Amino acid sequence: MCRMTGVSYLSDEPQNAVSSPTVKLDTEETSVRRLGVPNQRISCGSVRRTSIANRLVTAVFVGLAAVALTGCGHEGAGPPSSAGPVEVTALAVTPQDAPVSYEFVAQTQSSRQVNIQARVSGFLEKRVYTEGSFVGEGQVLFLMDERPFQVQVDAYTAELAKQQASLDMARANLERTRPLAAQNALSQKDLDDATGQFHAAEAAVEGARAKLESAKLDLSYCTSTSRVAGITGAAQQQDGAYISPQNSLLTTVAVLSPIWVNFSVSENQMQRHRDQTAKGLVRPPADHEYTVEVLLPDGSLFPHTGRITFAAPSYNAETGTFLLRASVVNPDGLLRPNQYVRVRLTGATLPDAMLVPQRAVQQGTEGHFVWVVGKDGTAEQRPVVVGTWQGDDWFISEGLHPGDQVIVDGSLGLRAGSPLTVKPAV
Repeated sequence: MCRMTGVSYLSDEPQNAVSSPTVKLDTEETSVRRLGVPNQRISCGSVRRTSIANRLVTAVFVGLAAVALTGCGHEGAGPPSSAGPVEVTALAVTPQDAPVSYEFVAQTQSSRQVNIQARVSGFLEKRVYTEGSFVGEGQVLFLMDERPFQVQVDAYTAELAKQQASLDMARANLERTRPLAAQNALSQKDLDDATGQFHAAEAAVEGARAKLESAKLDLSYCTSTSRVAGITGAAQQQDGAYISPQNSLLTTVAVLSPIWVNFSVSENQMQRHRDQTAKGLVRPPADHEYTVEVLLPDGSLFPHTGRITFAAPSYNAETGTFLLRASVVNPDGLLRPNQYVRVRLTGATLPDAMLVPQRAVQQGTEGHFVWVVGKDGTAEQRPVVVGTWQGDDWFISEGLHPGDQVIVDGSLGLRAGSPLTVKPAV
């Protein structure tokens, strides 16, 4: 009977045995030693059973490796030839005249913003308007202390009366002197003196009257009114402040209707539009009268449209952009000055344009492309040049021909040459 002691039987294992069983046996030996049974004898039958188990484990590892290598070898291969046609939805491309629009970032501006200035120096008595409220033309905004100006009016009124009395006396003296001089009772010099006194008194009256009018005008300036109808700004001076030419700005009033919308077009955009118009790719509206629509910050459409009323004579040297201004009616004051919005210019047309749904256009490493149904009923990848968006569609400027069937649904996982079952898009 064959007997072996300890773990010396490990030397009888085949050389190509895997290391895992060996570690396992070593672990078992260690376990035996920990149980306090050193040098336990193991029979030859046990060794033979262990050797068979090691061979089975080796065969399993080799089989798994073969399966893994087989899978790696098939990676990236196309669908099996026995696969059926792929069901897709396609849309036939039909050239048609389509409206085109252009969108730009814009900023609003009051069409007329007026500074309310104090026109005389004095103490500000009261602000009589609510800051930020709408005011009408001629509405009172500020009141200044009128008393010093009223004193000036009274003084010049008295001065005018005095000069008027002097004029009356000079006129009476002239009327007495003229007949006496005609009878040679008075000399010609007396007549000339009387005439000169009369004309001097007339001039004095006119001067006193002008001073009175000036004083009355200054008195009227103590009441500051709005020159336009619009929305007011914050008061720049408070009640009781002394107003002088250095701090004469009281507030501002901005006209809200019409309101201006300013936006800039880059030099490249302008040149591209000219080229497309010259080639007939874009048909502008009559007289180039574009309709201007305003898009609010939340994406909603402003209910009123406008027209372009101003174009800058030159490009901005710093930004290389061209300033355009549109005038839009704003009766409810929804748009406020310096508000950022977007403008959309409508009215132009793309003749014989080709539109495809946006979901049909994909982008790869070499640019945009679409899947089309080939002549043999298989999938064909077609590179395209895209233009602008129009709602849910995309303008295609190059790459498609009239009658091409563009796949809009079911293109996921398509490969060139895949057989197709085509359903028309609804």
